[in-house]
Amino acid sequence: MRTVRYLVVHETRYDYGSAVSLSQQQLHLAPRALARQQVSAQQIEIEPRPTWRRDGEDAFGNPVTWLGFDTPHTTLLLRSTLRVSLRSTARPATLLTDSPAWENVRARLAYGAGKPQPEDLRATRFLFESPHVRIKHELAHYAQDCFPSGRPILLGAQALMAKIHREFTFDPDATSVATPVMDLLQHKRGVCQDFAHLMIACLRALGLAASYVSGYLLTRPPAGKPRLIGADASHAWVAVYVPDRAENWIDFDPTNNLLPDTEHITLAYGRDFSDISPLRGIILGGGSSEPEVAVTVVPVDEEALPEALCASAEPSRKH
Repeated sequence: MRTVRYLVVHETRYDYGSAVSLSQQQLHLAPRALARQQVSAQQIEIEPRPTWRRDGEDAFGNPVTWLGFDTPHTTLLLRSTLRVSLRSTARPATLLTDSPAWENVRARLAYGAGKPQPEDLRATRFLFESPHVRIKHELAHYAQDCFPSGRPILLGAQALMAKIHREFTFDPDATSVATPVMDLLQHKRGVCQDFAHLMIACLRALGLAASYVSGYLLTRPPAGKPRLIGADASHAWVAVYVPDRAENWIDFDPTNNLLPDTEHITLAYGRDFSDISPLRGIILGGGSSEPEVAVTVVPVDEEALPEALCASAEPSRKH
């Protein structure tokens, strides 16, 4: 199986305008452990130095870092640098067609008097509404033609992914983090985060378990052009639950209409963006400030020195 190695630098900077006297932050910047993904090195540089730091796992098993700042500061800089290897998934050609009928999966996840299987019970966390994912009849109706009676669940998910990719337009100015899924369904414009939330909402409206996946996507410069430092972005896609398999969660990327493999680096799984945003927290003081974010994903055979990458990273728009 093919293995690809990457260097990833993710830099976030806040300029608050006035002093912040107290701050607590939660970071999802360390990659999740996966069979196909191995992390050889990872560090997070923090300026100013936090008063305290604690590392652990969140409720979904993702690595998380909590920080506290008790001294006044006007800026906050976080720079995550990691080296990761991805092994190409040796999936059979029959992966999608051999999956169980979607109605059978729905029935298995529905509440009943019987004792659920442990993996089913864990998957039920991803069946219900969450802050950015609604469950509405309109969403089930939108997805229904992708899930005719008896269709294998993964073929249905593939058809839904393709439908969203075909009918929605990528537009970074059309939405914000707070844009409701129903508005997206109406206007059909957004970014990867929106398309992931929509696909998850459609699947949950049908009674299926789906999670939000955050991570990084390798982007390729035009032919003959060098890779731009800081021009990559964080990314989001979807994982669909399938029981009784060695691999219970299968990833789908509706923004690009493909099944992620060696160009998608996984950070975390959650119910939606709010569970696993790269950085969130509370501050006392400061003015209004939007973060400047720069992400660089470099295959090792193209790698420059990490110091050069960090020094020259420029802010980029989230994809």
